[in-house]
Amino acid sequence: MTAAAQSADEQSPVNVHGTIRSKYEYQTEENEGRFEVRNARISVDGKLSPAISYKAEIDLCDEGKIKMLDAYTRLKPVRGMQFTMGQFRVPFTIDAHRSPHQQYFANRSFIAKQVGNVRDVGAALGYTLNAGFPIILEAGLFNGSGLTNQKDFWTNSVNFSAKAQFLLPHGFNITLSTQKIKPDNVSVMMYDAGAYWHSHGWHLEAEYLYKHYAADAFRPVHAFDSFVSYDIPVKNERSLVRYVTPLLRYDYMSDHSDGMRYVDGKANTEGKLIVNDHQRSRLTGGLTLSLKRPFVSDIRLNYEKYFYRNDGVAKPSEKDKIVVEIMTRF
Repeated sequence: MTAAAQSADEQSPVNVHGTIRSKYEYQTEENEGRFEVRNARISVDGKLSPAISYKAEIDLCDEGKIKMLDAYTRLKPVRGMQFTMGQFRVPFTIDAHRSPHQQYFANRSFIAKQVGNVRDVGAALGYTLNAGFPIILEAGLFNGSGLTNQKDFWTNSVNFSAKAQFLLPHGFNITLSTQKIKPDNVSVMMYDAGAYWHSHGWHLEAEYLYKHYAADAFRPVHAFDSFVSYDIPVKNERSLVRYVTPLLRYDYMSDHSDGMRYVDGKANTEGKLIVNDHQRSRLTGGLTLSLKRPFVSDIRLNYEKYFYRNDGVAKPSEKDKIVVEIMTRF
């Protein structure tokens, strides 16, 4: 057998996956609606050997833009340990770490979208141990340059992230994580604690995130997310719908800054940190109709009710709305 043939035999099949999310939103106060393709992701992953794997993922329509998301190689030198280098979502939070096809609601929580959503370029080490139940530990160092500013980016400051998951018996999970970022000239520390219970068709989850800006450059941010869902199997074998899942979520975020300096609404190093997202809370209710099993082909029907302070300013897409979304994962 040739070396090339032997190498080919050792490789696992290349896996190609995709996620398409298309939706219609209707804002009830403005009487205005829109259609949108929120995601059109394609990913390729596989194993070159038991110790070497890889993944590359691109979104052809992330809010209308093409974005390279994941591009990494993962090494597993010993059992339970893995080392990842490249571009990927940093190990932080529960909800922000979910891929679009794993989301329970059509629109992400404030923690997942505004406060704790970070992808970056770097390296991470992970280790899984058993203490009567699995414990997954992850920690990494990252540029802080984001996804598009890598070529001429040099820094003497290091961003880091660390996460611990405790997979307790009977479907309980406790997740603790922390992260340091420096989007501009101010270091930002984030601390997150969350827990969920997933069993017998139920999913109950709660998560809290605290975000602190160095030198009192901005008020600390508090964010909270909680929801409950219940999968109801449809026993009629001829039915297109396999599961009906009612859901209810409450999430909250205080005034939030993205950590960048602005002057007159434009990024400027002569400026200061401003409120990019005004304090608000939201109540979301709805149904998910799973055409196959959950997170493969879902129709998500949501209604979002927003609550602002009297001086709060709502962004164009952050208002009361009805959302109908079709998500397909292949």
